[in-house]
Amino acid sequence: MRLSVRALISHGRVARRIGLGPESRINMLRNILTGLVRHERIETTRARADEVRFYAEKLIDYAKMGDTNKKSMDMAEFWLTEKDLIPKLFQVLAPRFANQSGGYTLMARIPNRENLDRAAMAVLEYKGNPLPPLFPVKRAHELNLVNQLLKGYREEKAMSIQNRDS
Repeated sequence: MRLSVRALISHGRVARRIGLGPESRINMLRNILTGLVRHERIETTRARADEVRFYAEKLIDYAKMGDTNKKSMDMAEFWLTEKDLIPKLFQVLAPRFANQSGGYTLMARIPNRENLDRAAMAVLEYKGNPLPPLFPVKRAHELNLVNQLLKGYREEKAMSIQNRDS
C-alpha cells in the first residue's frame, strides 16, 4: 500500500470513523458496550473492539465508585442502552474488579469474516467471565525432555547444597 500525504495528515480527527457520523458512532459504541456488559463476551470487528475497549474499561472504573456516586450513575445510564444491566454493572462486574486498577478486558484476534468484506474480527471479553476460555490452558508435561532435564538439574543442585551444608 502506498502512503499519500493525505493519509499521513489527520486534519484534527482523533477517532476512527465508525458508522455514518459522530452520532451514529456513539450509538454503535453504546450498543456494543451494552452487549459486552450483558454477555461479557462479544465478537465484532477489530476496529470496533479496539474503540469499545477504552469505554468498557472506563465504565468499570466509574462503577467501582459505587451506585451512590452521581457521576458513575450518569455514565452507566448514558452508555448502557438497556437499563436492566445497571444493577449487573454495579453488583457483579464492579466487585469482580475491585482489587484491580486496570486491564479488565481481553481482546483476542480471530480469523477474518468469510463473506464479501473479509473484515478483520476480534473477540472482546471481560476477564473472569463464566464462559469457557478462548484459549486452552497450556499444561507443563512432566515427561517432556526439557522438563526432565530441568528436574534432574534441580535435584543435583539440591544435593550439592545439602552436601555442602553438612
